[in-house]
Amino acid sequence: MPDVTVSIFNDSSLLSDVEVQRVVNALQRQVSEHFAPAWGIGATLAFAPKGKRPAGGTWWLAVLDTADQAGALGYHDATAEGLPMGKVFAKTDLDNHLSWSVTLSHELLEMLADPDLNLTSFVQDTPKTGKLYAYEVCDPVEDDQFGYAIDGVSVSNFVLPAYFQGHAAGKGARLDFGGHLTSAAPALLSGGHIGEFDVGRASGWTQITTATEGQPHRGHLRIPVAGGRTERRRRPRDQWTMSGERLVPM
Repeated sequence: MPDVTVSIFNDSSLLSDVEVQRVVNALQRQVSEHFAPAWGIGATLAFAPKGKRPAGGTWWLAVLDTADQAGALGYHDATAEGLPMGKVFAKTDLDNHLSWSVTLSHELLEMLADPDLNLTSFVQDTPKTGKLYAYEVCDPVEDDQFGYAIDGVSVSNFVLPAYFQGHAAGKGARLDFGGHLTSAAPALLSGGHIGEFDVGRASGWTQITTATEGQPHRGHLRIPVAGGRTERRRRPRDQWTMSGERLVPM
């Protein structure tokens, strides 16, 4: 995939443009120096200050105040052009004593890794059964304690390709950037989660989680929301339509 441009814009009343710009600069380093070498996926980040509309034809990542879905610190959506869009809720993060910059990093990396919400890893249990795991690169290791700093800015840990390749894990391959995981998917660090689809059963997507019940989470929501990433995994693409700047079920 060629490099894309992601417009990160500040719509938060709590954060100054200077604060958000500083985080964007650190995220550009994370993408260019850490994520792209590991995943072969890069991006150019363009910061849009308060009051400035992001450029058309770009992917969007909005820094907002308060979550519009219960229990969500951030999630994935779509622009009016049908391009990927992430939402991060800084006030909700801060109210829960969590890092909004880690959430921003999380949403950015997951949007880059799976922009069309259709990538999975298949683990075959028997000749006739198996499970699909969602290609969410930060969810399994999302807790703040496993993040790291770039120029004084906290960013999210992320899994490496070997995490979705069980044979590589058996050969001692590194599974996440921070070096904390010891087993491949669906292994999780404390506070992590992953979407699982049991092939052959009618249960659809379910969540495996180590998070405490009620704990706010990032990215792949346990409860589907209209336009959110989890519900869009549950519905074929032709069952969605645009309403303003949101992708909603028909």
